[in-house]
This record gives sequence, C-alpha cells and structure tokens, in this order.
Amino acid sequence: MGGIDQAFVQEPEQRPKSSTIEVDGIPVIDMSVSGTGGIEKLASEIGNACRKWGFFQVINHGVPLELRQRVEKVAKAFFDLPIEEKRKAKRDDLNFTGYHDEEHTKNVRDWKEVFDMLIEDPTFLPASPDPDDEEIRTYSNKWPENPPEFRETCQEYCREVEKLAFKLLELISLSLALGVGRHRDGGALTVLAQDDVGGLQIRRQSDGEWIPIKPIPNAYIINIADALQVWSNDLYVSAEHRVVVNSEQERFSIPLFFFPSHYVKVAPLDELVNEQNPAKYKEYSWGKYYINRTGSNYKKLEAENLQIDHFKTPESE
Repeated sequence: MGGIDQAFVQEPEQRPKSSTIEVDGIPVIDMSVSGTGGIEKLASEIGNACRKWGFFQVINHGVPLELRQRVEKVAKAFFDLPIEEKRKAKRDDLNFTGYHDEEHTKNVRDWKEVFDMLIEDPTFLPASPDPDDEEIRTYSNKWPENPPEFRETCQEYCREVEKLAFKLLELISLSLALGVGRHRDGGALTVLAQDDVGGLQIRRQSDGEWIPIKPIPNAYIINIADALQVWSNDLYVSAEHRVVVNSEQERFSIPLFFFPSHYVKVAPLDELVNEQNPAKYKEYSWGKYYINRTGSNYKKLEAENLQIDHFKTPESE
C-alpha cells in the first residue's frame, strides 16, 4: 500500500475485487410521460425498481442540463482552490455544513473532499442523539468567498433538484397505493448526479455481488434511503453501496439527500401493516437518528454506527 495513510484502508473483506461483473445494471426510467395511464405505468416501474434494486436512474427528469453543467463547473473551481482557501469554509464541531476532508463511512476514513450545504437555511435539529435531551440547535450554511458565484449557483441547483425529489416521492407513494401527496414531507431519497468517471457500485439483493452503475449523460441516480425502507416495512430496500477509487482520474458527484423534518417519528405505515405482515420496525425519532449518524460520519467511533436494523422488532429478526 506504499505511503497511503492507513486510515483510508478498508478491511480485506470490504475491498473491491479485481474482477468486475458485467450486467445490464439498474433500471433506467424515462420520466417524460403524461396522462393517468402514463403516470400509473411510471409509478409501477419505479416501484419495481425500489423493490428489486433500491436504486434506479432517471432521464428526461426536468432539471436543466445547463444548470447542472454550471454547478459542476463551480464545484470543480472550488475544489481546485488551495487547501488554505477551502478551509476558510471548513465545518466545525458545532456546524456540519461547509468544507470537510475527514469524513468516515462505517468507521473508515473516506478518500474524498466534500462540501455540505442545507436547502432549508436555517435548519433545526436536535442538539444531541440523547433521547432525553430536548434542546434544538439551529444550523446555517457556511459559504466560501470563492468562487464568487458558488453560493447562488448551488442554491439554484438545489431548488431544481428538490422539485425532482418531490415528484419522485409522489410516484413512490403511488407505487405503494398511498395516493399522490401522501407523506410529502421530504424524506428517504438520494438524488445523485455523477460524472462520467463513475465508480459507484451497489450490492445486489439476490446474491450480494457488487454491481457497477454505468454513468449515463444527464441522468440522475436515485436510491432509497433508510426511512423509506422502514415506512414501506421492508417492501422497498435501502441497498448498500460504495465508491471505488479511480487511481487516474478525479471523480465529482453531487448528491441531494431528501430527509424528513427532525420531529418526524419514523415507523412502518399503517396502510402496509396487518396481521399477516406485522410491523418489522419500532418507531424512532428521525432527528435523533440523523444526529447520531452525522456525528459518526466525521469521526471514528469506538462503537458500531447506528443502523435501522437496531430498530427491528424481535419478531422480524
């Protein structure tokens, strides 16, 4: 491993294999439909993708290509700045927004730089994961001085992608027969723009193999997150995923995480639970869960990261 910092090194069983499985990949869904029949078909396609993969790509999604190109350009300009300049907007222990280069996934340091921002500014979250701590903390974005157009471009882009996320959540609600508008409070999705370098892989549900997601120009990758898996009572899956380092090219990705409000209690939906299909999860506080997970992203912990499996009911284990 030469001079690589051991903090970046995965355990042997977690490292990617040298061989790559060639498959057709996750579903690609065209969102340019109209009429009741077209919408129902689209919702069905999305439901099938959520059930089988937990991931899919969307094309003809309505987010302007020109805007995506602008945000990619301004992001590259920021990350190309000297480290001293980037660290002027560095996150700290009291505010997780801004620049950071010491993120962890499952207690292993990630080889990447990030810039985190909030769509809702300010955003309100619990001060700690302690269930007895009722303090609510206010978070605001920490913006860099350069590039000067960074803030405005990012905010414009986030507003457009948020519209797509709401549209997708409505279609997922339809696929679960909950009706349009059910649980519109943002939650449980990631909308990802990745460049043509690729490297994203997901673990296939059927056999546990890691499957590469091939980049499609101007497509967005959608993945089901933990809250939606719980709401659907395991009908839809939050698939494990990872990114393989490219030793020759830098990789840019721009994810939008679409989360519930901090006060939301997450549990299987009543419409999806009955005697034959009892609730597989206990109710938990989204805000407390998020703060616990956010804290573990930025430092190595002695204990295992909190996962939704910790809220499984005894009957489902």
